[in-house]
Amino acid sequence: MIKFGTGGFRAIIGEDFTRGNLELLSAALAKMIKKDHAENLPVVIGYDRRFLSDFGAKWIACTLAAEGVRVHLINHDAPTPLIMFQVLKEAAAYGMAVTASHNPAEYNGVKLFTSGGRDAAEEVTDRLEKEIALMNPAEIRTMEYEEAAAGGLILEIDPQNHYIDSILNVIDTEAIKRKNLKILLDPMFGVSKTTLQTILLTCRCSVEVIHDRHDTLFGGRLPAPNSSTLSHLAQMVVQNGYDLGIATDGDADRIGLIDSSGSFIHPNDILVLLYYYLHEYKGWKGAAVRNIATTHCLDRMAESFGEACYEVPVGFKYISAKMEETDALIGGESSGGLTVRGHIHGKDGVYAGSLLVEMISVIGKSLRDILDEIHRKFGNFVMDEFDCRMTGERKEELQHLLFEEKKTPRFDLKIEKISYMDGCKVYFKNGGWIICRFSGTEPVLRIFSEMENAAEAARISRVFRDFLGL
Repeated sequence: MIKFGTGGFRAIIGEDFTRGNLELLSAALAKMIKKDHAENLPVVIGYDRRFLSDFGAKWIACTLAAEGVRVHLINHDAPTPLIMFQVLKEAAAYGMAVTASHNPAEYNGVKLFTSGGRDAAEEVTDRLEKEIALMNPAEIRTMEYEEAAAGGLILEIDPQNHYIDSILNVIDTEAIKRKNLKILLDPMFGVSKTTLQTILLTCRCSVEVIHDRHDTLFGGRLPAPNSSTLSHLAQMVVQNGYDLGIATDGDADRIGLIDSSGSFIHPNDILVLLYYYLHEYKGWKGAAVRNIATTHCLDRMAESFGEACYEVPVGFKYISAKMEETDALIGGESSGGLTVRGHIHGKDGVYAGSLLVEMISVIGKSLRDILDEIHRKFGNFVMDEFDCRMTGERKEELQHLLFEEKKTPRFDLKIEKISYMDGCKVYFKNGGWIICRFSGTEPVLRIFSEMENAAEAARISRVFRDFLGL
């Protein structure tokens, strides 16, 4: 079954991630393209380092080519934001990244991008799913890769230098050069090494890299930059005196940070740091956009700037759409994905990392010192996070409880309102909140709670977990 969630189509390799399903998806997309684009615009395809990603990209390309759709295939593993950049640059009909992003190693999938290099909107993926349902797998055509390349239907491209230059052209390279920073990169066995290392070396940083070999098992850990997966990075930053540790997830659209003291910087704080820096130091104006499970510190900061902060469902397609609608300056999520106006319409860990290096160079303070400055101005916000994998039967049971019966725990805090825009979110009158929602990419229930201190956030989370029997 091919089903698109918040971050594209993802499935376990050998179950729903199969050659047959990729060819089915591609044939359905070709049908849509031929209906909508008489001028035969190309499709840009790229892939990451996951098992079968390179093969999957070619299976997709050969199916599209058999239907007469031109393909521009990036000829090496590449960050997802680079693929989105190329879709925008070429004004391509669509883009596709063969990746499962930060999911466990047994997963792979496809992210779909539309014109302008943005995550496909729900109406696009819904339409594609309907086209897939109408397809007869026995009638799907494909062709040999060499034949398609020789006939000009598949063109291999390498847009890496253009992507790197686009970032170097907007960051303050001279400010970074003056600081002689020592930086440790952790691509988490993914695809960010060449792009991010090249940018930082061009800015005369001293750069070392760990976990950069091609390992489809990601070293036996989840390729997601969080506090539990970045312990080795944190240890090395302290032991070897680095100014900063930067990690990116498997396809390099999310970022994780370790400051010079070895502390993990939460993605919420990364988003707040950049909004503060861009507005107060670079003088860039505009609203902020966050998803429903991201820090409300952005709201307080935006209000002090005389700007708005917009709340949208989880899924970066909603963030980029709202940013375009409102001409917002920054948009992001609590899982480490963000983008800034003027760049691509999707999250980019490489660009975010480059901006953060510029920030500490210009301000001349550590990340922790800048955060302390922000907290003095806007207050303290601490998030507690809880994930629980579950069976389909248990998921249905909890969905019925939360979204049909609409039952919630008895909290000892005054409630301002409850939202069901995406999951169940309870807003408290003291400014805190808690949300319970099911992941759109994994069989996981997630609970996020944000309060003024860690103990209170954990306590409120425990109340919800006890209510659900978790």
